Amino acid sequence: MSEISIRPAEASDVAAVARIYANAVLHGTASFEIEPPDRDEMAHRFAELAGGGFPYLVAQSAGTVAGYAYVGPYRARPAYRWTVEDSIYVAADSQRRGIGRALLDRLIVEAERRGFRQMIAVIGDSDQPGSIALHTAAGFRIIGTFEAVGFKFDRWLDSVLMQRPLGRGATAGPC
Repeated sequence: MSEISIRPAEASDVAAVARIYANAVLHGTASFEIEPPDRDEMAHRFAELAGGGFPYLVAQSAGTVAGYAYVGPYRARPAYRWTVEDSIYVAADSQRRGIGRALLDRLIVEAERRGFRQMIAVIGDSDQPGSIALHTAAGFRIIGTFEAVGFKFDRWLDSVLMQRPLGRGATAGPC
């Protein structure tokens, strides 16, 4: 197995990120999007998050982008400012090699470094045991399940909500 390196994403990574995400949209239930966004839309999303001070990471293995992860605002209203939602996608041919865990571990560190206090995982489809186990191993706990809130691939899908405190969590006011 090739060594995995995690680094901040750059604009030049967007094409690889778009390919990984397109595969997830077209063949999986982690995302509730039906049609994959094009490269320009993915570049816009990257620029918004990176420019907004949110960590956006890529995992490289054997010189190629094998996965990516980022956090973004959990909700837009100001009181949610210290809570972020994570997203992690690993290329189909790179799954089950520890890349998701490496990305999530670094994402947690980077989010804490920026002063965020809570991280939420909204896991598309309750039939995602790998994602649920990944988040559980990283200290998340299941908060609840929204049942049958998405419809994709001719079936209803749940969303599992998981949460993890960051840094001092709710033990003190924001920094």
